Amino acid sequence: MIPELKRNTEHKMQKSVEALKADLSKVRTGRAHTGILDHVHADYYGSPVPISQVANITLLDARTIGVSPWEKKMLQVIEKAIRDSDLGLNPSSVGDMLRVPMPALTEERRKELIKVVRHEAENARVAIRNLRRDANHSLKEAVKAKTISEDDERRTQDDVQKLTDKYISEIDKVLETKEKDLMAV
Repeated sequence: MIPELKRNTEHKMQKSVEALKADLSKVRTGRAHTGILDHVHADYYGSPVPISQVANITLLDARTIGVSPWEKKMLQVIEKAIRDSDLGLNPSSVGDMLRVPMPALTEERRKELIKVVRHEAENARVAIRNLRRDANHSLKEAVKAKTISEDDERRTQDDVQKLTDKYISEIDKVLETKEKDLMAV
């Protein structure tokens, strides 16, 4: 029971860190990257579809994304979807392709984004702590049911705390890296 509990807890903590990394990748820095458009959906024959499923998305240069729809009539639909998204992007069509320039970040906007990033990191830390609490609760239940000894419980709680510390420090490293990215001009 104890090895399985540790394995499950570590796996869930790892998932929390992965989720944080995914969330932070959506927060844009001054550089362009194709992942920014992952969550923008365009109307394709009446159903919302991710842009990556109706167009080819490429990097034209460090600050410009190129979007080439596979069907010409989708050009205006994709352009509207990008413009209406909350990303603050303003695409322009050039022939049968959209150019999506990444606007430069102002100092004020950078500070706002850092607040958002710190909030996301704190949410991840809370998730890790909740997983620790759940694991410790399971251990207490096992002691009550007399399936493990109190010594095993204490040892396992120490191991779970070490896991918690490890993943919280990993979250701090991810946060620090993202803050440096945001403050780089």
